[in-house]
Amino acid sequence: MAGNSDPLSPRAKLAVTAGKAAAAVSRAAGRGSGSVIGGKVALRLDPDLLGRLAQHLDVILVSATNGKTTTTRLIAEALRAAGPVVSNALGANMPAGITSALAGGSASRYGVIEVDEKYLAGVARDTEPKAIALLNLSRDQLDRAAETRMLAEKWREGLTGTKAVVIANADDPLIVWAASSSPNVVWVAAGQEWKDDAWSCPSCGGVLQRPGDDWVCAECGFRRPVPSWALNGDYVLDPHGAAWPIHLQLPGRANKANAATSAAVAATFGVPPQVALERMYQVQAVAGRYDVVTFQERQMRLLLAKNPAGWLETFSLIDPPPTPVILSVNARGADGTDTSWLWDVDYTRLAGHPICVIGDRKLDLAVRLEVAGLDFRVCADVDEAVRIAPPGRIETIANYTAFQDLRRRVGN
Repeated sequence: MAGNSDPLSPRAKLAVTAGKAAAAVSRAAGRGSGSVIGGKVALRLDPDLLGRLAQHLDVILVSATNGKTTTTRLIAEALRAAGPVVSNALGANMPAGITSALAGGSASRYGVIEVDEKYLAGVARDTEPKAIALLNLSRDQLDRAAETRMLAEKWREGLTGTKAVVIANADDPLIVWAASSSPNVVWVAAGQEWKDDAWSCPSCGGVLQRPGDDWVCAECGFRRPVPSWALNGDYVLDPHGAAWPIHLQLPGRANKANAATSAAVAATFGVPPQVALERMYQVQAVAGRYDVVTFQERQMRLLLAKNPAGWLETFSLIDPPPTPVILSVNARGADGTDTSWLWDVDYTRLAGHPICVIGDRKLDLAVRLEVAGLDFRVCADVDEAVRIAPPGRIETIANYTAFQDLRRRVGN
């Protein structure tokens, strides 16, 4: 456990108080949780506040293109077996949102923090984490984020010589490249469904060979490390070879992979796999994701998919045809304004589903589905889409701001 720090300085206390006040005003005005504006105000008053708030915590950072919010939640649940946890559970994952979350954790032992990929190195520098979980890297927000190889390079530089235990996915070559500069890495075979960003060797640029689950670069010898933890069907295999059953209320293979990584993180802090996995079962939904809601007397399951890898995983967990599907895509600042990624998604997997298309960029999506040869209807809004959907629970898949719009409309 991290040593207790000195009490916060008067300046830091003022910054925390001002940040909480700004957040309260934002909430009262109906502008969301207020965590981001609160954190911005606090950091303006004390630029070193994030580090000060983290001093007494055992900090765990979680970063990835997909799955970081869910994995953060699973790790937080597992570590509550060992002590109080503070976490940015709602996904505000840049420095302002993280600062806001930690300001409420003065009595906590652990800080389980989701971090946006671009900010990982800086947040790690400020918070001196005990553990860092790295899940995957793939293309996302092409107008904002660096190309994936460049992002992996930044992680690799930022994590060089870190004192943290790095828990990393052995199946993602970009993650392995990024983590390999760290002196203490725990490798987890968590799988990699989306491989389109990992065909070339991040070390030398050569072509990766992929025999079975393995991968290796024939040109420079960069290869998949031997994992000490592994996802094997419905079980997590620990470093001793024991198999622990995964029982989750969250659907899909991707969440089993998230649970496997979370169990490895929890074990780093002395929480046994059986205890960690039992606690993870309590998680039913994460910031509205996977929730089933009733709207216009219809059941709707709300699913978030923000980029090609995320859509691929989501398609694998929806109910089979003829289950109706509503797709919603926006391209606002938080989504990334470039929608060219739609062409990287294999929408033919939705063949046989009745499809309705909504959202700010519904016409972009409609063109993509037309080229894929799918039958679909373009609708004005979710109300119309639900009204014309055939019987059965509706699978609703949306990207980030479209998902928030849906939650507000359907009352979740």
